[in-house]
Amino acid sequence: MSTTFTSGLAERLSGKNKGDGGRRPTYPMVLLIIAGGLLLLSALRALTGANDLTSSGQFSSALAAAVPIGLAGLGGLWAERAGVVNIGLEGMMMLGAFSAGWMGWQHGPWLAAVAGIVGGALGGLIHAVATVTFGVDHIISGVAMNILALGVTQYFAKLWFGAEGSAAQQAGGNDKQSPVMDNMPDFSIPGLSEWLQSVEKHHWFLVSDLAGIVDGLVTDVSWLTIVAALLFLGTFFVLWRSAFGLRLRSCGESPVAAESLGVNVYTYKYAAVVVSGAMAGLGGAFLAIGTHMYSDGQTGGRGYIGLATMISGNWRPGGVAMSAGLFGFMDSLQLRSGGPTVHALLLLIAVLLAGFAVWRLKGGKVKPAIGAAVVAAALFVWFALTKTVPLEFVDATPYVVTLLVLSLFSQRLRMPKANGKPYRKGQGK
Repeated sequence: MSTTFTSGLAERLSGKNKGDGGRRPTYPMVLLIIAGGLLLLSALRALTGANDLTSSGQFSSALAAAVPIGLAGLGGLWAERAGVVNIGLEGMMMLGAFSAGWMGWQHGPWLAAVAGIVGGALGGLIHAVATVTFGVDHIISGVAMNILALGVTQYFAKLWFGAEGSAAQQAGGNDKQSPVMDNMPDFSIPGLSEWLQSVEKHHWFLVSDLAGIVDGLVTDVSWLTIVAALLFLGTFFVLWRSAFGLRLRSCGESPVAAESLGVNVYTYKYAAVVVSGAMAGLGGAFLAIGTHMYSDGQTGGRGYIGLATMISGNWRPGGVAMSAGLFGFMDSLQLRSGGPTVHALLLLIAVLLAGFAVWRLKGGKVKPAIGAAVVAAALFVWFALTKTVPLEFVDATPYVVTLLVLSLFSQRLRMPKANGKPYRKGQGK
């Protein structure tokens, strides 16, 4: 396609609402937000004594928890940027985890990752056939995919892993799990990790906190984590810095306009949904490889959480990464530290909500400001009158924070205009 054609497509699809949520923060602003968040965490750790807030173990665990969720969210982004809602991410993760477990115990973790990608891509292909070719409602197709994947994985687990006298059963497999696979290699930066750990132990304000965070991100990191990071970067450059990405996004914004300029909308929708499934499948494979086996129920709803990170991330790779990181951090926090550390976090959330209330009040939004201020005051009172939080609340913390983020920023979220809408070739004529 010529440069003139690409420019014409961009001009044709331009407008106030392009699915990007209006004005986006600049890179200096993002760095300033990150620095502000680090200062708040450091101050909270120093004030409450909850040292695990910025420990290397906390951030290492958070990274491991964030990767499969982020990959599912990235998969959802690919599909929905092309106009196809993918509720079936959970099922595609199941297929990826199962395929990885089946391949991994026989041929090792790297082929397990490839098998996970293929398994998820097959799920994406089924979803594409149903929604793009046959025009099935996207939500119905996605739910059907989740149910189908659950049944398929449970059936073949019994057939392949738990069959009496089979090689898989003799290797330790059963109806609910695959045999154990080899460990995926990881890496640490020699010398740097030890130095960062020594700095972290001093608990110096900000310095030790930064050392703990960096140490958690550079020590014993799985190579699949590096692959996931490259996929996020690659997604940004492919979808926002290439003609292919422009055409694909045009299918999610105005497929009729895209078709009028010669874009084969069906082809791009198929490509996007298959890639979506492959991403989710790799997320499922990451779970299986991390625990060295496939087990029934392994995804644990992470596909749905990935969908939430895609929405709260405003359908952009950077937003998805930040949302997945937040959920991974909260998930790790409740698993590692329990009540006392989550209790300390109440103070941080109260401060952030108070700041949000002031910001909304300055913008003339009185009702949201009052609501945020009331919740902030309640959290501050809760923090002041208690020393821990109930275990039930600790377990629910990641989900509560996700709902809080979605509710606070829902007005600034803008999905692609034609997302989920039926499209038939030639309908604009």
